[in-house]
Amino acid sequence: VQLQASGGGLVQAGDSLRLSCAASGRTFSGYIMGWFRQAPGKERDFVAAIWWTSGSTWYADSVKGRFTISRDNAKNTVYLQMNSLKPEDTAVYYCAATYRTGIPSRIEYDYWGQGTQVTVSS
Repeated sequence: VQLQASGGGLVQAGDSLRLSCAASGRTFSGYIMGWFRQAPGKERDFVAAIWWTSGSTWYADSVKGRFTISRDNAKNTVYLQMNSLKPEDTAVYYCAATYRTGIPSRIEYDYWGQGTQVTVSS
């Protein structure tokens, strides 16, 4: 299984970015796909997740209403659309996948991508 995250960059507060996570190596039906982020000196935090089968989604409170997670079955890709970005959104963003069941923000993820840097200037 390989997860390739891309789409990060340097933007100003209020701007938008769309991150992509290209998944390969197997079919991901039944998997939960998640986005996490880690700011310098901080722990890695849950951002959002989507159940590939149904499209059900979960979000951290800090991004609700601003970020949207989605998936494209044909492209085997998960997206994170980030709007109204804030300086506190600055972090390395990682995509991850798991076949485990449970609360997406708390379960263990088995596969991780390499991360993509998002920097939001004020």
